[in-house]
Amino acid sequence: MGDDWFGDNRAYWDERAPLHVTSDFYAMPRFRAGATSLRPFEIAEMGDVTGRRLLHLQCHFGQDTLSWARLGARVTGLDFAPAAVEAARALAAEIGVTGARFVESDVYDAPAALGERFDIVYTGLGVLGWLPDMAAWARVVADLLVPGGVFYIAEFHPFPDVLDDATGGTVTHDYFPDKPTTYDEAGSYAAWTTSTVHNRATLWRHGLGTIVSALCAAGLRIEFLHEHDMTYFGRFDNLVHDEDGTFRRPEGLPRLPLMFSLRATRP
Repeated sequence: MGDDWFGDNRAYWDERAPLHVTSDFYAMPRFRAGATSLRPFEIAEMGDVTGRRLLHLQCHFGQDTLSWARLGARVTGLDFAPAAVEAARALAAEIGVTGARFVESDVYDAPAALGERFDIVYTGLGVLGWLPDMAAWARVVADLLVPGGVFYIAEFHPFPDVLDDATGGTVTHDYFPDKPTTYDEAGSYAAWTTSTVHNRATLWRHGLGTIVSALCAAGLRIEFLHEHDMTYFGRFDNLVHDEDGTFRRPEGLPRLPLMFSLRATRP
């Protein structure tokens, strides 16, 4: 995966990973004090991970990876940005999580980079849009699981991406785009006002059917697909921020799917 977009995307994240470690968005003082960064529904839907080998694809600087370790998993995190991997290793050492492994690799090269299979493959929020090929991604996921292994993903739902940013009440974008979108914007979702240099990034929009079908074609058995009417950032300007940290549409407006979670197994 050596096209120009790949180099742009890696430089983008390599610059932002250190910024995110110190941003208020990730609430690092609470995390260092023992709080989990995982969402409650993820922990409930995943179930007990004690002693299980868990791989976190696109792990960023390892906060969620290390949260699974705190719940008893034997964790490996993988990310393509060198600065993210370096930050993850430093964070693991800082909070005293021994045995956590972090590997620098593109997702599509993960089987060769890791050289082993896992009981659980996990991936978290905001990751699929950075991958161009869902079919190849799903084959990687299947290749990385032992027979009987579990794949779990919690991700932002693709449907809101077609709606306007103000209220989410008007369709303004194509759900089936013919090509990716390239942005050139400073800062990031965790550091809007920060001056940055590597600002060019390319993302893909994948429909829910594309994602699910790719996993099925790779041989995985879908156990559930849940759609959620809440999210964890202000996707639309009118979302209401609840005390539990979630965002929802105001009372009286029709509810929309803002996130989804999926669990599958390798037979």
